Amino acid sequence: MRHFLGLKDFSKEELLEMLSIAHRLKADLKAGQAKPLMSGKTLAMIFEKSSTRTRVSFEVGARQLGMHPLFLSSRDIQLGRGEPMKDTARVIGRMCDMVMIRTFEHARLEEFAAHSPVPVINGLSDDFHPVQLMADYMTMQERGCAEGAVVAWIGDGNNMAASWLMLAAKLGFELRIATPKGYELPDRWVQMAESFAKSSGAIIRYGHDPKAVVSGATVVTTDVWTSMGQEAENEKRLTDFAGFTVDESLMALAKEGALFLHCLPAHRGEEVSEETFEAHAETIFTEAENRLHAQKGIMVWLDGNR
Repeated sequence: MRHFLGLKDFSKEELLEMLSIAHRLKADLKAGQAKPLMSGKTLAMIFEKSSTRTRVSFEVGARQLGMHPLFLSSRDIQLGRGEPMKDTARVIGRMCDMVMIRTFEHARLEEFAAHSPVPVINGLSDDFHPVQLMADYMTMQERGCAEGAVVAWIGDGNNMAASWLMLAAKLGFELRIATPKGYELPDRWVQMAESFAKSSGAIIRYGHDPKAVVSGATVVTTDVWTSMGQEAENEKRLTDFAGFTVDESLMALAKEGALFLHCLPAHRGEEVSEETFEAHAETIFTEAENRLHAQKGIMVWLDGNR
């Protein structure tokens, strides 16, 4: 049995297989030929951290696969009243067939998975957001820019940056990261990625100059400067991230026709300008839709590898 806690846990071939399933499921759905491949099974969705896209995409995706999605917030179950994570895992795992958790501390997710008798999916943690990266790369594949990709990450060294780092290290494309000083990726993730990159051939560069990393890039991507739980740091971050807004002048340095990706929600006027966001809105909202299809591919793959 396999869990989907982070991209670091999978080979290139396994990740591409999940995406291949996702593409087929999307094509079948668009053609009106969707099949309930997981009919009669139940997906428990535990939300310790709220979301729009994660809630909707997992619930709709589960129903399209014939599953029963069960929404559980920390206010609704004993987990929010002090029950140990390992006990909750053993109870829910005896009644449900798969579990998705969106939480804060990654260690809580790992503890749950260690005691769960069914596959567990990371819907987001403070360390990684792997389901979003599967949707992002799926979008790149659809737009024909996955092969030979040069991806520029502009912004915080957060869970999205760490996930891009792991994806590049596993799949072997070039990733350039520009963060403000003091907001670099944790050393443990950099060291892990470097070990993966040795076998995949990935090229990973780090710096503090957005213009330098965007120059010639085929994909430019970013995220909010202040993530959920960091609201007390907002004013300081607005100052520290000055010059890191992705706008038309920055995008002009990328390769002609470069994609702009954003995991949403977007704070226009901060990490991305209104003009740039709207110029790439069709791609951004296709990327958001692909959360649905990529996650279905992950669930089907996990169910087949139980």
